[in-house]
Amino acid sequence: MKLYYFPIAPNPTKVRIYLAEKGIEIEQVLVNLVKGEQRSPEHLARNPFGSLPVLELDDGSHLTESLAIIELFEELYPEPPMIGTDPFERARVRRLERIADLGVLIPVARIIHATRSPIGLPPVPEIAEAARRSLPKGLEILDAAIGDRPFLAGEVPSIADCTLFAAFGFARFGEVEIEPGYRNLARWSADFGQRPSANL
Repeated sequence: MKLYYFPIAPNPTKVRIYLAEKGIEIEQVLVNLVKGEQRSPEHLARNPFGSLPVLELDDGSHLTESLAIIELFEELYPEPPMIGTDPFERARVRRLERIADLGVLIPVARIIHATRSPIGLPPVPEIAEAARRSLPKGLEILDAAIGDRPFLAGEVPSIADCTLFAAFGFARFGEVEIEPGYRNLARWSADFGQRPSANL
């Protein structure tokens, strides 16, 4: 299998963090978003949307969407579990991952791409402003959820941590400030940043 990715881009990054946490090694192929390689006929044949990540399977077919890729690997390599070990735990982990994605990663991405997009999208101030207004709610919910636990879902890392750390990394890249008042998340971010998976 091959994973097509671009560094910094949050969706490929959360998959790469997940793979590193699981100890799964596969070939990774760079698609340069800044140079527009995602619009090449070669890449559009892999993913008509032109987005990343894309997982090329051994039969030559392609799987898109970061969460679908993660869940495939979780089925193939269930240990260590990163989406929980029973239906209720899996539901809690998936809830936190969705909040991290919809409530943090997407607003951060909208702010960046609507102000000074690294892939050349035009500025749209009203989109950036709407995203800035929505971002605190996701951070507030996750800050309360993690409390003093080491990871978002408890004592071990989960896919929720992968998504949130990718979002925080993209925020740093795009100079989107994450208010330091979310003390639990600030502590979590500093700690998770010391993990080998966070330093790809």
